[in-house]
Amino acid sequence: MADAHEKVETNIGFMMVMIVIVVSIGGLVQIVPLFFMSSMIEPVEGIKPYPALQLAGRDIYVRESCMVCHSQMIRPFRAETERYGHYSVAGEFVYDRPFQWGSKRTGPDLHRVGGRYSDEWHFAHLINPRDVVPESVMPGYPSLAENMIDGEEVQHKMQVLKDWFGHPYTDDEIANAPKAVEGKTEMDALIAHLQNLGTAIKTVR
Repeated sequence: MADAHEKVETNIGFMMVMIVIVVSIGGLVQIVPLFFMSSMIEPVEGIKPYPALQLAGRDIYVRESCMVCHSQMIRPFRAETERYGHYSVAGEFVYDRPFQWGSKRTGPDLHRVGGRYSDEWHFAHLINPRDVVPESVMPGYPSLAENMIDGEEVQHKMQVLKDWFGHPYTDDEIANAPKAVEGKTEMDALIAHLQNLGTAIKTVR
């Protein structure tokens, strides 16, 4: 047994192959069962795929890498739930592609930020964060108030999400997408997305 172990340790190529095999088996044992748990793949009650304006806002959120400084995953610990609200559950993320859980909090977790502040507060915060949070290190995004949303692009994204991933958009929702974002700026879209975050589960704060 000792000789076999020594052979593995002294043959780096073979050892690397064995490591990959062991890690792969361990990963599969942990991950595969999750695909068969209804709580992991079914949406929570009341949650729907993002409407056109919120979908555009979410893509802006991803484009600007907001998840780098703001997590969207509240852990089931008292210190977390008292500060941010109800802990996050898997069924809230079924229409997120990719999910934005994050692991770093330079700024606060945003999963339950929906409805906590007014649209005007978000607008001021995104233009210049220090106007409302003096100690903030977040950069401002004034250009979002100037850039307009492309309705046809949003419509195409909704069609792809329906055809490829099974998001339950209706034909009318897709057809009306350009009208739903007509005249809207990227700022409007991002605020709409922020105001929706975490609202599927109602909490008392």
